[in-house]
Amino acid sequence: MRVSIKDVTITAKDSFLPPYMANKPAFAQGAQIEHSKYGLGSVMSCNEEYIVIKFDDHGEKKFVLAIALSALKKSDRQPPVEKRRSPRKKAAAPVAVK
Repeated sequence: MRVSIKDVTITAKDSFLPPYMANKPAFAQGAQIEHSKYGLGSVMSCNEEYIVIKFDDHGEKKFVLAIALSALKKSDRQPPVEKRRSPRKKAAAPVAVK
């Protein structure tokens, strides 16, 4: 019996992830990773289908986990310290001239 590609539905959960990863995310939130193109980053969220990573130099990006998994590896670096914005100084109210 032949099966054509249009008759088969492939999902990331069924075919691309190893069995031990089918029920849990590949990376925990806050994990430090390295991407082959975007460099170092922190995992913001991860589920069976998608992973959201905040990269140090490229901002936040969302990937299809099954595709991006080969480009990611865990990093042993410490998470970067978030920079806090200093509060804006309020401009002095204009003075009425008589």
